[in-house]
Amino acid sequence: MDWKYLLTSFEGRINRAKFWAGVGVLFVAGLIATGLDIMLGTQSANGFGIFSGIMTLISIYLACALYAKRWHDRNKSGWWTLIALVPLIGFFWILIELGILEGDKGDNQYGPDPLA
Repeated sequence: MDWKYLLTSFEGRINRAKFWAGVGVLFVAGLIATGLDIMLGTQSANGFGIFSGIMTLISIYLACALYAKRWHDRNKSGWWTLIALVPLIGFFWILIELGILEGDKGDNQYGPDPLA
């Protein structure tokens, strides 16, 4: 798997398996950053630490790239990622659209079918 493409490119399409692999990588990276903050004592009183703060900022970009490619597989613009800003509904919309529903069969305007 091309991890650089998966986590940094906003072009093309990915299937659900690659989407969940990318989500898993971001989750584990967040856990490691939080663990480093705890072990090194860099957490502030509000629970935020240097490493987890930096990882959060990096993860925003990486997640947007991941989401854009998955939206493309559903034949929608990557701008649909902004639905996440709608409280509660946005989370479930993204979970269902990107994590559960199948992508378009065959080629679409964003590229070839990732399962072909």
